[in-house]
Amino acid sequence: MLFIGPEAEQRFGYRHFMDLTAVFTAAPEFTVLSGRNEIGTTDPALLTEKIAGPRRLLLAGRSWQVTYIDWSRRRCFVEPVDGGGKARWGGAGLSRTGSHALTRAARDVLLGETPPVAFTRRADSALGQVRGKAAELVHPDASVLVRGGQDTNVRWWTWAGYKANVTLAASLGTAADPLQRPTDTYVRLREDITLQEWKQAKSDAAGRLCLPSVAPTLSTALKFSAALHPRLAEATIAARLADLSGATEALREPSRFTFGVLQQRG
Repeated sequence: MLFIGPEAEQRFGYRHFMDLTAVFTAAPEFTVLSGRNEIGTTDPALLTEKIAGPRRLLLAGRSWQVTYIDWSRRRCFVEPVDGGGKARWGGAGLSRTGSHALTRAARDVLLGETPPVAFTRRADSALGQVRGKAAELVHPDASVLVRGGQDTNVRWWTWAGYKANVTLAASLGTAADPLQRPTDTYVRLREDITLQEWKQAKSDAAGRLCLPSVAPTLSTALKFSAALHPRLAEATIAARLADLSGATEALREPSRFTFGVLQQRG
């Protein structure tokens, strides 16, 4: 049987082992009021960034002009205006959720699927613009590899989620760009990769999926990491970051090449 020893008692016992209790924190949002009516909440960044002219917010489907900010009580008073409001959300966003299902759902919407919700005119217009911009990055029957745009990078648009993509980046070996930061939507490959190298790397990765590499400093994110061996802490984080099933699905999906992405050698 294992027990807390004197060193652990000294290090973790402050305030009755309070670190054992899960603590959730949220951004210090401001409550937005029009008169006595609460409109919603807003990110404080919208109230502090430098602007020219009156400060306006987009909330509850319309624009509001800020008339007074009570910093001590985190309250913001507004009045309705015709337009010009701005919105911002401080959540993790799609690029940091790591969710395979959520990212694939976003891909389905880009391919034309309509979510079962009521759209405002602004949202309907914005969705049309996003679909137009992403037309070359999604395909109903395959993942897409693209070279071009503002740089010469080769991006494999997997739409597999962050966890699956970091797993793929670790498994593709030298085919993946070692300096990249994978996102939910793509993995960056070497600029000079050839068609033969890509096919070989993809085939090899399907048979030897690897856990993502973890920076040693990340082990401090684990609760009571000081009580774990560094290798065990890194292995724990790597396992939590990985999505083997999502990576396998991406490797099995056919690939579609656009903009002459991969060149033949010889």
